[in-house]
Amino acid sequence: MKPSRSGDFGPASRVALDVARDTYRSISLYAPNRAPAAIDLSDNTNLWGVPPAALRAIADAALSTVTRYPALYAADVKQAIADYVGFTPDMVVTGCGSDDILDSTIRAFGEAGDTVAYPDPSFAMIPIFAQMNGLVSIPIPLTSSNDADVNGYVSANATISYLCSPNNPTGASFTRAAIEQVISSVSGIVVIDEAYAEFASWNCLDLLARYPHVVITRTLSKAFGLAGLRVGYAIGDPAVVAEIEKSRGPYKVNALAQRAAVAALTYDRTWVEEHVQEAVTNRDRLARALVAIGLAPMPSDSNFILVPVNDATEWDRRLRDHGIAVRPFNSLPNIGDALRISVGPWHMLEQCIDVLGSVAR
Repeated sequence: MKPSRSGDFGPASRVALDVARDTYRSISLYAPNRAPAAIDLSDNTNLWGVPPAALRAIADAALSTVTRYPALYAADVKQAIADYVGFTPDMVVTGCGSDDILDSTIRAFGEAGDTVAYPDPSFAMIPIFAQMNGLVSIPIPLTSSNDADVNGYVSANATISYLCSPNNPTGASFTRAAIEQVISSVSGIVVIDEAYAEFASWNCLDLLARYPHVVITRTLSKAFGLAGLRVGYAIGDPAVVAEIEKSRGPYKVNALAQRAAVAALTYDRTWVEEHVQEAVTNRDRLARALVAIGLAPMPSDSNFILVPVNDATEWDRRLRDHGIAVRPFNSLPNIGDALRISVGPWHMLEQCIDVLGSVAR
């Protein structure tokens, strides 16, 4: 993007600059409030800590792990993930968080002017990634039962159809019937975001055998407690995965992250499963406690609960006054204002419930 002799940019460059500014503004609006809080229930990460073997793998890393480049495509992480999900390594692609995988998938299968259909509300970065790659995003409102609207996806006829199940921020999974109807009714790539799959009672991995145009993205940021290391992955048909990998580029998973990911996936599955079960137990206990203080939490298959409120900004302020951070949402389609509360150890949730009860009264 080279300025002219007059110091101005040409028309095409000005359009590119406008897109860049709009994208940066959108990402800035997405960014959560990172102000320190004594109890942070805003990010849906693992509040029990880091898997012990992963922590040891980082602590025991040789100096050369830091001073040399990592493996280009994280082959050892691919193998560990393949063993975990029950597929072959050629069906796995890794990246710098599942965000990187989603961005790379849109770039791999979409061209400027193509379309990305996504449920509304859902993961806020999808229309931003579409914009970054020159695609047009098409929001598909959820049904009255907060399921994916099959007819909406069929009408959109998008190049890429995105489904998030369990959905963020609503928390619940889409029905199996709706997901399969979308997959069988559209011609483009279907991306199923399963960032919260470990907390749900079922997943869509079996669909990969029947639908080669399906890609399932996942992450080690939630159940595996490695959010700061940014390790995401996708599973799909080898030909589809190869296209994503070409779009993704090399060196996307750093060397320390690779060590921690392999250790967690190899040695820490029991630790992860125990804390997933505790999260599910606390999630259901939290839902009952919220009902008891007069709130109406939405059903959740995730490690968080969405709670509709009358003024999310004010509720968020009152909680922060007491040192508690949650994620406020304003004017969600068909829901209105709401608070998203991450699930963690019960002593954290108990303090949050106490403050919510006082605000409700």
